[in-house]
Amino acid sequence: MGWLVLTLVGVVAGTFGSLLGLGGGIILVPALFYLSELVPGAPEITPQLAIGTSLILIIITALSSSISYAKQKLIDFSSALLFFFGSAPGAVIGAWLSAFFDKESFNIYYGLFMLLMLFILTYRSKLRPKNGHWKTTRTYTDISGHVYTYGYSKPLAIGIAFLVGILSSVFGIGGGALLVPFLLVLFRFPPHVAAATSMFVILLSSLVGSVTHITLGHIVWSAVIATAPGAWLGGNLGSRLSRKLSGKWLERILRFVLLLIAVRMLWQGLV
Repeated sequence: MGWLVLTLVGVVAGTFGSLLGLGGGIILVPALFYLSELVPGAPEITPQLAIGTSLILIIITALSSSISYAKQKLIDFSSALLFFFGSAPGAVIGAWLSAFFDKESFNIYYGLFMLLMLFILTYRSKLRPKNGHWKTTRTYTDISGHVYTYGYSKPLAIGIAFLVGILSSVFGIGGGALLVPFLLVLFRFPPHVAAATSMFVILLSSLVGSVTHITLGHIVWSAVIATAPGAWLGGNLGSRLSRKLSGKWLERILRFVLLLIAVRMLWQGLV
């Protein structure tokens, strides 16, 4: 029973994580954190174990979806490598900082973090910078013929990626819950390119962050083995579904998921 539940969690997390470019951690971490409630007799998992285990599973999801997105030519590889240059050192710092969380504070900070991302997405139209501020610009035409112009300045991109790397390793989310809103709001990435590029950055940064968590003993390997097949399947499925949904629908789903998890985590932390 427990094995089946974890496999299903992997499918759901992998699908939504790949579809929205989040990596799946915003679903995996709460699910692992409350594993003892989902599966009778399962041991209680600390925030550190949930975070570390989630990052290992995010690697699997991100690899699966990145392969699929690469075949669809949706990944902006040059931008992804620039973001990784900033996120890699941040991921190491974040893994170390995660050791200072207790269960109640983790719930509260995680919930507030999700609300912040929801706020940024909701008011993104008022936060967009002018195109003239970008030193690097690119264009992309989606399947409906809509032409997007997006770009960034490299120092700002690296600085944001560094912050993303820290938070991704602190919360075990892979960084997508923060990176995707930044790509959409600050740099005006097309939603589909943002999701695909985010997943590739998540793959690279999660590899770095997970090494630190492994050395700290923050991995529940039995949960990894049980969840991995579902995470791989979900990662591939989400990237395929992405092509069938409009950018607006992707953002609506993202906002709903962020709100749902924020309310759940804050309720658990405050009550």
